[in-house]
Amino acid sequence: MSDPIADLIEAEGLPRDYAKVVDTYWRPLAREIARRAADSPVPLVVGINGAQGSGKSTLTRFLELLLAGRRLRAVSMSIDDLYLTHAERQELAKEIHPLFATRGVPGTHAPGLGMAIIEHIRAGRSFEMPRFDKARDDRQEDGELVSGPVDVLLFEGWCVGCRPEADEELLDPVNELERNEDSEGVWRSVSNLWLRGDYRVLFDQIDMLVMLKVENFGAVMANRRKQELKLEARNPNGPAVMDDEALKRFCQHYERLTRHMLEDLPRRADIVFEIGPDQRPRSLPEGLAKS
Repeated sequence: MSDPIADLIEAEGLPRDYAKVVDTYWRPLAREIARRAADSPVPLVVGINGAQGSGKSTLTRFLELLLAGRRLRAVSMSIDDLYLTHAERQELAKEIHPLFATRGVPGTHAPGLGMAIIEHIRAGRSFEMPRFDKARDDRQEDGELVSGPVDVLLFEGWCVGCRPEADEELLDPVNELERNEDSEGVWRSVSNLWLRGDYRVLFDQIDMLVMLKVENFGAVMANRRKQELKLEARNPNGPAVMDDEALKRFCQHYERLTRHMLEDLPRRADIVFEIGPDQRPRSLPEGLAKS
């Protein structure tokens, strides 16, 4: 008889000993999610935050399986799938600031689309989950049909749950990109305004926030490079697969808010997993150990 966890480990290209990670960390997390879902009168929205390459997408796939084993239907929504289309971001770049052409920061998503999905789930309606193709740098024309009742929405993304920065924190650039291409601070200020508005409304729908916390921003480049190599292996002809120089510039778009969240989110998240350089949790959070 096939083991779904072992099958997923193989499909994800993970080493066999990743089964220990699933048993030690992800099963207790699934148990806590199931406990909260049982106490919730509406489908539970679980936010999963983590920097690029921290393992958010992998975690959500295992949680879907583990929750199914508890007779709970979970579906996943990535904030990446809420990106504006390539054409919409080009228009945003013309109207507000050129840096909005690059996907990533608040302002390059459609928070209203995420809100509509949550409303569909809470109403028990069928809907189409949008999907974004990173290799093409554009939203796919056809989404994924989701029908029937949903018990848990796993909402993952690098800036899920992020709160805006204080205005004075926006004054000084944090890297070469901001210094040279956003010298007047327009891009980062407008992005921060979006965090105060539509993104705040969307993130306020989260019932339980989980953070995969990498050690520092230096870990992001290494993890993101691994992610890019996987993307290239799946689609070697993809026009948006980045070389090292392009990747470095791309990650600078995320640096400000990544550093901000590494400081701010551990104080607000319900559960925080410290992630080591091997992209695995260092220990089981105290709250899960007692559950």
